[in-house]
Amino acid sequence: MNSTSRTLAIGPYSETDHRALVDELGAVVLPGLAALADLPQRDRAGVEALAYMGHAPLGGAQMDLLPALRVIANYGVGYDAIDVAAADARGVVVTNTPDVLSEDVADLAVALILAHARGLVAGAAHVATGGWARGRPLPLGRKVSGARVGILGLGRIGREIADRMAAFGCPIHYWSRSAKSVPPGWTAHETPAALAAHSDFLVVALVGGRETEGMVSAGVIGAMPRDAVLVNISRGSTVDEDALIEALAGGRIAGAALDVMRNEPDPDARLLTLPNVLLLPHIGSATVETRAEMAALQRRNIAAVLKGERPPTPVN
Repeated sequence: MNSTSRTLAIGPYSETDHRALVDELGAVVLPGLAALADLPQRDRAGVEALAYMGHAPLGGAQMDLLPALRVIANYGVGYDAIDVAAADARGVVVTNTPDVLSEDVADLAVALILAHARGLVAGAAHVATGGWARGRPLPLGRKVSGARVGILGLGRIGREIADRMAAFGCPIHYWSRSAKSVPPGWTAHETPAALAAHSDFLVVALVGGRETEGMVSAGVIGAMPRDAVLVNISRGSTVDEDALIEALAGGRIAGAALDVMRNEPDPDARLLTLPNVLLLPHIGSATVETRAEMAALQRRNIAAVLKGERPPTPVN
């Protein structure tokens, strides 16, 4: 490593983003957080900026390996892997990449609702395996237009999802930690359980972290109608997965469509065997355009702090 480098990047960056980090910031790129401790002290001493892409916990112990650290720029809107309190205590700015991925994540939430309700995965397999040609019947799907959609967390992404589902003629119900300005006819609920009771599709759009850990509890899942579907595009940590699996296996709710799970990328094996579950590999923001915008915003945040300016999207 070049001991004069002020920027260190950690994570599985694409070739394009790797090159941009080097060209724009003179960054040294490491594949994972574990490699940080292996760097010689002289190489770590001058690092002022850390570009981070990953889900491994980044806490005070890692920050202390970089004594000159001024900013941790997270790649992604969710920054629950970063100990922000530890960063505050060390005078380190934390940034993230909000807004640029909201539309893609909202699009995927709608896709999950439609795919689960209309049996798109099973339908594609029905054609590919010859079931259609052999005249085998396929179960009917479920109508989405007009169904009640509950949004748990009406932040940037939650609002984008609600707007899209409102265009399907769906009554919108929501719960939020703070008051929101919403179109006439949208219904606020005082608790997540109350929202769940009024949702045919309950979409989890919460931020990650300790405050939302297990917020979709056994009680919330138990309040859902028997024909309801849980959709999660936030963080796997927001859902009591044992309670969800129990409800799915017992037919207590109709199904789940999940882009995020606990213990990613190796989810609970029970989820893989349930026929009423649709799983995706955390691809909410996975488009060429959005990933490029996320990376560019991460670099802009670092450049601003290194210039002594306020970054565009600070967390703390």
